[in-house]
Amino acid sequence: MAQAKAGAGSSVQPEDWLDADSGPLVRPYAAVGGRTEATHQLDMITMVVAVGDLPPAGSSPEHVMAFAACGRPASVAEVAARLRRPAAVTKILLSDLMDSGVVITRAPAAEFSGRPPRDILTKVLHGLKSL
Repeated sequence: MAQAKAGAGSSVQPEDWLDADSGPLVRPYAAVGGRTEATHQLDMITMVVAVGDLPPAGSSPEHVMAFAACGRPASVAEVAARLRRPAAVTKILLSDLMDSGVVITRAPAAEFSGRPPRDILTKVLHGLKSL
């Protein structure tokens, strides 16, 4: 089983909390205090981005990792994949960061209604033929 590294000047890395046989030593919902509902409605394609340089003071390691994953605009699904956490847990972490004001979101674009313009379809067709 993996042991957390201790000692002056050492830092605990995410891989220190993994056990090859049993997986993460901290179960996903323990990272969010057992909560199962996010405070904000987030879709998997909602874009999130950090607006500050630092996560809130006193943030948990999971919140710090989620904040770091938002350094560039990313979808909720991308953040969940980077964190290796279930989507529901990731949404709770991101909601907490939104409540702190260090992450903002952009809702997914509205569904496209109607047919695309003919000139767009023509360009796509020509592009596909050139492959």
